[in-house]
Amino acid sequence: MMTKAESVPIGCPSYSEVLDGVPQSVRRARVLVMDALEKWDLAELTDSAVLVASELVANSVEHSGCRVIHVVVSRPTRSAVRVAVLDASPRLPVMREADVHAERGRGLAVISALSCRWGTEQLDWGKRVWAELTLS
Repeated sequence: MMTKAESVPIGCPSYSEVLDGVPQSVRRARVLVMDALEKWDLAELTDSAVLVASELVANSVEHSGCRVIHVVVSRPTRSAVRVAVLDASPRLPVMREADVHAERGRGLAVISALSCRWGTEQLDWGKRVWAELTLS
């Protein structure tokens, strides 16, 4: 009997969308993640993956200054889902410790807490920031 993770083969299509670099794009990224996880029958990852996507997109919108961003949801392995945001800014995100009273500045800490691993990749034209979540 196959497990849920084994029922979706590695290499199945990823889901992606090019979005405007505006705060309103966070909502569209959430919908993209929810749709992909629904199609892959991975609803148990939805809450964490949606929050990770929200933080990745919000970080890109706030710090890159790019007019457009590219959001990709993929399955690098049978048990993992990767959410990635690409933008044309060469500036890599920096994890910082937010003051207890600060309302902002915890995005990468949230991503790190919810994902099994995350990282950045410098590209010739910008960067990719990604996080992977796994089935428990």
